[in-house]
Amino acid sequence: MTTIALDLLAPYDFAFFQRGMVAATLAGALCGVLGVFVVLRGMSYIGHGLSHAVFGGAAASAVMSINFFLGAGIWGIISGVLIGRIARRKIIGADAAIGIVTTASFAGGIALLNRYGQARKSIEAVLFGSVLGVSWVDIAAISAVSLAVGAIVLFAYRAFLFATFDPQVATVSGERVAAIEVILMVMLSVTILVTMRVIGTLLISALLVIPAATARMITNSFSRMLMLSPIIGAVCCLVGMNLSYHLDTSAGATIILVAAAVFTATYLLAGRRARLRVASLHHL
Repeated sequence: MTTIALDLLAPYDFAFFQRGMVAATLAGALCGVLGVFVVLRGMSYIGHGLSHAVFGGAAASAVMSINFFLGAGIWGIISGVLIGRIARRKIIGADAAIGIVTTASFAGGIALLNRYGQARKSIEAVLFGSVLGVSWVDIAAISAVSLAVGAIVLFAYRAFLFATFDPQVATVSGERVAAIEVILMVMLSVTILVTMRVIGTLLISALLVIPAATARMITNSFSRMLMLSPIIGAVCCLVGMNLSYHLDTSAGATIILVAAAVFTATYLLAGRRARLRVASLHHL
């Protein structure tokens, strides 16, 4: 092998990098799948919001010395379902519901950190991600959630399709739109929970949105978006992981920058019609 090839393959000699690569690639694919629903429903802010809500649960878990996945997961799911119920009753808009519930949770997490400083170090990885510190348990959790999400989407494909594009028609057709929305919120919450160690709560929303928005410029087909978006997410994570090692930069930040670069390149190369498809997402 040439010197360049050996340098490129050097990080793969380390077990922590191998684990990080597997975790990041799985996380990119998982976020890519759910990102399709987030983008097509005009819910781009929900990923940002739920990640903040889960942060509150993570802080409480650290302070009370209970299992991270248990505390953060329960609170994340409760927050997601609560947002859905508030928005569905139309007392206030969905964006306001997201803002109230999630910012209150995030503020609660910060308050706990200020009160109990010893918990600070244990959740720094939650905020900024620590992909090189993931364990095989984390990988198993991401894999399990990925399989569950894939099975649910495949099994209820028609219901998700109708509920995404025309919830009124879906309701008339007998689809349980409210149940679909709850399931989607639960899947989003659990996905954020198992991937936040890889990307961090401050960047996870970008991984939910960018691959799906990029796929939207490439195709009009819902089924093709479900195939393209996870591929784009996984490839961006794979490339970003390698670049982060050689550039000595944060893995999470580098992954998002790679995804942003792919989106920008696609946007510049795509025709006017493809750009309009992304612009129309704000009106869905």
